[in-house]
This record gives sequence, structure tokens and C-alpha cells, in this order.
Amino acid sequence: MRGGRVRPAFAARAVLDGVPPVCSHLDQITVTELPDPLVGCEECLKTGDRWVHLRMCLTCGTVRCCDSSPNRHASAHARESGHPIIRSAERGEDWSYCYQDDVAFVLS
Repeated sequence: MRGGRVRPAFAARAVLDGVPPVCSHLDQITVTELPDPLVGCEECLKTGDRWVHLRMCLTCGTVRCCDSSPNRHASAHARESGHPIIRSAERGEDWSYCYQDDVAFVLS
């Protein structure tokens, strides 16, 4: 999703001098739509583990579990792959988060 507007969702970092933090990696977004069907954390499914919430990488589209889950596969994927931005894969949630810039936002 290139050229989309970004609207802050919630402050992961403090607003400094009235200017909200900005994600500097928006050019790496290539996937925005969730897979259908959304089966679960791809890594947890391989090992039979459980997850709490799901996140989707906006660079490659892989679906992994959140940091509240025991295995924290989404943040591990971000560290290992260099793909900085995820979005929530939970129903009714439309926020995204950049691990490298520590900022949450909503793509619109």
C-alpha cells in the first residue's frame, strides 16, 4: 500500500514538541490485506503451540503471534528478517506498528 495516508493510532513513544512520532519505513509495505482464511500463527501451528493474538508482517504477509504469546514469533520475525512493520490480525483492529521506529499508526 504505497501512497496511503497514515493516521496515528496510539502513542508507542511520547509526542515530542507537539509532533507525533512517524514511521520511516512505509515504503516497505507491500501486503495489507489479511489472508482468508486466517488460520493462526504459522510457526506455532508447526510445533503445536498456542498463541494469544496474531500479527501480520506488512512486508511479506507472514502471520505470527504477538509478544503476549509464549513464543513471540512476530517480533522474532521482525528482528530476523528486517521487516519492521506488522498489523494486527485480530477482528475489529486496524492498527499497525513499526518495531524499528517504535510507533503505532493506522493506515487509511
